[in-house]
Amino acid sequence: MSEDTAQPSVRPILDLVVLDCPDALSLAQFYGEVLGWGLESDSDRDWATLEPPGGGVSPERPDGRTTLAFQRIEDWVAPTWPGGSHPQQFHLDLAVDVISEAEPSVVAAGATVHEHQPSESGGFRVYLDPAGHPFCLVGRP
Repeated sequence: MSEDTAQPSVRPILDLVVLDCPDALSLAQFYGEVLGWGLESDSDRDWATLEPPGGGVSPERPDGRTTLAFQRIEDWVAPTWPGGSHPQQFHLDLAVDVISEAEPSVVAAGATVHEHQPSESGGFRVYLDPAGHPFCLVGRP
C-alpha cells in the first residue's frame, strides 16, 4: 500500500473481559458487591454483565470503561493455581488503599483467602472468588 492510500492506524478498545464460571449470575453478584458495580437488567445464570461507574464502552460512549461479564460453562473446572492440571488462565488485580481494611468486605461477599501467598513484601494478597478464580487485592503505596 502506498503512503497516499495508507489507512490511519485504528487501535481497538478493551470493551469486555469475560470470566467463565458455573453460574454467571451468582459470580456477577459477587463481583458487583466487591466493586460496587451494577448488574445489567438482562443478566441471568448463563450470561451476566456488570456495568462500571460512568458506563461501559458503547457507540454513545466510545471512551467508556472496560466492563466485566460472566458466562456459564456447563463443565466448569475451577483453576488449580498455583499449579496442577488446570492452572489459572488469568486473574484480576483489584487496587485498594489498605489490604487489611478491604479484606473483610471481600470475604463477607464470598471470597476466601488463598493458602498460597507469594508476596514477600505484603504488597498484594491472593483470594479465591466463589467459582475458584484467584484474584488479588493490591495495596497502593
